[in-house]
Amino acid sequence: MKKLIYYFFITIIFAAAILVWIIFSGATSFSERNKQFIIEESKTSKKEVIQTLQQNNIIGGSMAIGYIGDILGIWSKIKPGKYAVKQGENLLSIARMLKNGNQISIKLVINKLRTKQDFAKLVSKNFAVDSVSVMNYLSNPDSLKQFNVDTNNVFTIILPDTYSFYWFTSIHKIFIKLNETKEKFWNKNDRINKAQVLGYTPEEVYTLASIIEEETNHDSDRSKIASVYLNRLKIGMPLQACPTIKFAMKNFTLTRIYEKYLFYPSLYNTYRNKGLPPGPICTPSPKCIDLVLNAPKTDYLYFVANANFDGYHHFSSNFAEHSHYAKEYQKSLDIYMANKANKEE
Repeated sequence: MKKLIYYFFITIIFAAAILVWIIFSGATSFSERNKQFIIEESKTSKKEVIQTLQQNNIIGGSMAIGYIGDILGIWSKIKPGKYAVKQGENLLSIARMLKNGNQISIKLVINKLRTKQDFAKLVSKNFAVDSVSVMNYLSNPDSLKQFNVDTNNVFTIILPDTYSFYWFTSIHKIFIKLNETKEKFWNKNDRINKAQVLGYTPEEVYTLASIIEEETNHDSDRSKIASVYLNRLKIGMPLQACPTIKFAMKNFTLTRIYEKYLFYPSLYNTYRNKGLPPGPICTPSPKCIDLVLNAPKTDYLYFVANANFDGYHHFSSNFAEHSHYAKEYQKSLDIYMANKANKEE
C-alpha cells in the first residue's frame, strides 16, 4: 500500500513537472528573433486562432495552448489585430498576450506626400485597410465634413510626422488622430494668430507652404520665397509657381516648365488663376509652415534659380533685374540640357 501511494505521488510529481515544463519552457517553433502574425477579424474562435498560430509557425502542437487558453478563459476575449512573439516565449506568455489583446503598435511615417494615391498606398501598405477604401474616404465630402476640410484641401490635416496605430485601425480613426495632431500644432507658438495677421486661415498657410516646400530645400530661400508669394497675393498678382504646374499635370519628373505647359487647364495652374490653388500640392514640413508664418518683410516680387545650379535663388523687386538673371539661368539650362542630350546619344 505504501509503495502504491509512493508511486502515485511520484507519478503526480512527474506529471506536474512535465506540465510546468510545457507551460514555462520555450514553445516557439521559428528561428527568427521574433515573428509577427495577424488574427483576422473573422477568425477569432479557439480553433481558428490555434490554426493561425500553427500556420505562422508560432507554436508546434495545439493541445497545450488549447488547455491553457481554456483555463485562462481567453477564447472569448480574442481581439483581431497584429501580434508579435519573441523566440523562446512560453505558452503562458503567449496565452496572456492574446487574452490582454497586446497588439504591436505600427508606425505610420509620413514624410512628403503629393497625391491622395500616395497617401492611400502608404496606409494600405502598413495597415489592414485597402487603398480603395482610403481613396473613397478622401473623396467623400461627408467623411471629411467633421474635420472642416473638403476633398481639395484634405491634406491640410496631415502633418509629416511619425504616428502609431494598430493593424486594424480604420481610416476614420487614423484621420481623427491626424486631426488632433494638426490642432495641437496650430494651437502652439501663436500660429493661428500669425496666420490671421497675414490674412489667411491655417489651411491657406499650409497650402502656400506646400508650394514653397517644392521650390527649394534651402530654408533661407524658403523664407524669401514666402515673402515673394505673400507680396504677389497682396497686390493680386498671380503666384506663377512652377511646382503647381507639375502638380496640375501630375508629372513630378519635369525639370523644365515650357511655355506650352502654362496653359494647362487646371485650378492648380497658378499662371492661369490668381490666388492660392484650392488645396496643397504636397505635405509640407512643420518647419516650412513656420517659415511662412514668420516670413520676412521684403519688396521682392520675383525670383529665379541661380545660373550655377547651387540650389539658391536670386530675388528681385523689379522685372528688369529679374529678367536679366532669368536669361542667365535659361542660358545655363540650355547648355546643361544640350550636354545631357549629347551624353544620352
